[in-house]
Amino acid sequence: MNHLPLIIKREYLTKVRNKSFIIMTFLSPFIFVGIFALVAYLSNLNSDTVRKISVLDESGLFMEEFQSSPHTQYKILHNVSLEAAKKEAEAEEIYGLLYIPKTENLEDLSKKITFYSEDSPSLSMMSNINDMLETKVNTLKLKEAGIDSETIKSLHININANQETFKGKETSKLGSGLKLAFGGAAGYLLFMFIIIYGNMIMRSVIEEKTSRVIEVIISSVKPRVLLLGKIFGTTLAGITQFLVWVVLILVLMTAVTSIFGIDPAAASPSQQVIENSVDGGTQQVLHDIMLEINNLPIANLIVMFILFFVGGYLLYASLYASVGAAVDSETDTQQFMMPILMPLILAVYVGFFTVIDNPHGTVSQVFSYIPFTSPVVMLMRIPFGVPIWQQILSVVLLFGTFIGMVWFAAKIYRVGILMYGKKPTYKEIFKWLKY
Repeated sequence: MNHLPLIIKREYLTKVRNKSFIIMTFLSPFIFVGIFALVAYLSNLNSDTVRKISVLDESGLFMEEFQSSPHTQYKILHNVSLEAAKKEAEAEEIYGLLYIPKTENLEDLSKKITFYSEDSPSLSMMSNINDMLETKVNTLKLKEAGIDSETIKSLHININANQETFKGKETSKLGSGLKLAFGGAAGYLLFMFIIIYGNMIMRSVIEEKTSRVIEVIISSVKPRVLLLGKIFGTTLAGITQFLVWVVLILVLMTAVTSIFGIDPAAASPSQQVIENSVDGGTQQVLHDIMLEINNLPIANLIVMFILFFVGGYLLYASLYASVGAAVDSETDTQQFMMPILMPLILAVYVGFFTVIDNPHGTVSQVFSYIPFTSPVVMLMRIPFGVPIWQQILSVVLLFGTFIGMVWFAAKIYRVGILMYGKKPTYKEIFKWLKY
């Protein structure tokens, strides 16, 4: 093992000095921020668009209901036929025409209201119009029945049940959403890290194998040591690249938002909803968000994120390295990649579809102990409150499996790196384990 530091250093320096590695390290943040800036700019352009809608209300029941806003302007038409209103809307390039016919009763009216437009209208806009019309029609229906709608509204009581644990700790829907966001981001980040840098290790092994450099190295270094050196060296290179990305993205995002005056919230599809609710308690929502973030087990999240991040990556990196040693080209790796990727994909699906519904259920707990899925599933469960002993047990199982997998991968690595010109099968790889 005295050669291990030298191999790690060699592998690390080989990666970070590679021209493509350097270019992508500094170019990727610019691409990311450029896409962000473009989306924000286009969103700003879209938010500045004013939709003009003509309203032909033959019933006369909704004249006072249509109030223009910064993004929507209503034009009320009078004494115009439907065909003339259509032609006028097309000639003036109006966004759409809302036609409300005159009917004998409200039931017929609700079925005959029509919105005419050149293309399919915005779903959110149609939802707002339908809600407004529905509220008005229901109010009129209550009035017909001799019921005062205002009295009903005053008698209506909204219930929002408080949430609290048996130990007296308050919880909320907002807190659950934030926990899911933190866990989902951590699990997905690990998933992407494994895919990107696992492939880097595999390509590195294939390149050395095909160039026959590995034959010189293996004469003085044990396969297990060489395998560990490649895994640790590439891991350090990946972490270096990741840290550079984080720093550059933060700097570039700050520069873009300040120099070009781009609002980061503009990239969100709910910007208009947020703008409309500024006076209705946005400050309180932000205050609640900060309180919920403070209630999160931040220290626990950071420590376990590091442990599961490192353990999960090392586990899968050993598998990627063994696949690289078994084949002669990257195209030959496809038959072996599916068994490696399936547990990762399964972990993501279990995390998003099971942890969301029941983070402490049997399925969530089982998959948070299985080493091939635990890095993703357990990271998504921790924000919801997982006992420390369960977290420690999962980490021990993860690193224990990594040690066993290194032995397993080294067996394949030892034989595979010297095999040329033949596509290995699962049967042959199984034989290599017996050597």
